[in-house]
Amino acid sequence: MTSSAPAADPTTRVRLRPRYEGSNICTWIGFKHVNYLVEEAVYDHARQHGFPPGELFERYGLGVDLTDLDTKILTALHIDDVVTATVRRLPAQDGGGLRLGVELTVERSGETVKAVAAKATVHLRSDPRGHAVAEPPAELVGLTVDRLGAGAATVPLEPGTDPLEQLTAGRNAFGWAWRMPYFYCHFTERVQMSGYLRQMEEVVDLFLADRGVSIKTLLDEQDWIPVVPHSRITLLDEALMEETLYTVYTVESVFKRLTYTARMDAYVLRDGVLVPTATGRITHGWAVIENRRDWSLVDFDDRLTDALTGKAGKALGRGRA
Repeated sequence: MTSSAPAADPTTRVRLRPRYEGSNICTWIGFKHVNYLVEEAVYDHARQHGFPPGELFERYGLGVDLTDLDTKILTALHIDDVVTATVRRLPAQDGGGLRLGVELTVERSGETVKAVAAKATVHLRSDPRGHAVAEPPAELVGLTVDRLGAGAATVPLEPGTDPLEQLTAGRNAFGWAWRMPYFYCHFTERVQMSGYLRQMEEVVDLFLADRGVSIKTLLDEQDWIPVVPHSRITLLDEALMEETLYTVYTVESVFKRLTYTARMDAYVLRDGVLVPTATGRITHGWAVIENRRDWSLVDFDDRLTDALTGKAGKALGRGRA
């Protein structure tokens, strides 16, 4: 990774490469690792402006947290691409935090192509463990919070009811419960944005398998793969290491057999109350593999459409732990 903008320039640029882990089918980079590139560009932006995330935590007790990440993928990235990330400051909105626009470009046949357009919101979370070495600079005070999240209404758990059954009942939804491991967390114990990106990726995989149209099934039988043009995740509260996260994936719409959009909602159970910790949406299409480098979008067939809309024999609101 190399940086190329002076700290005095409000706009920063950095050159990045996708991680090899994100090249799962042929050489294309999945949406999670595209978002990882956006994250890295945001952290580099902080460094170039004199606020390295490590120093902010060690000196001032401030953790750098992405609390909203909204990413549109315009062109597929490949494993050997060198991506130029440009980060600009955006006007503030309700909820506070530092808002940044991130653009990823890549070279294609001698031309610069815009591959990704993203918006990110950053907050500085005051850490309760220990004491800061020094008081943070005044310009950071407005970004600092004692707890992450925009907040959302809690859901009382009905006595004797399984949380997933309650959260998915009567909906075209799939539920999944999983204990949050330490490697989904940062700053000692809080689930971080990349942890929720992993949750979003996995709940999609589990949902499709549950509906009989697993990624492997469509790959083997039709050479089809899912592609993601848009994803967004917003933190609503803090989920902690080793808490059980109840993730609900609800299909909201199918657009002309071309794409479908689903909502992801994550909760933790505390004192008999389900507390929303994150919400997000992801849009999927499907593409047929033409060769080892190229693919093209396809219309959904009846099997896939019926699975997505809940007409394939699966009871609506089915959940699993």
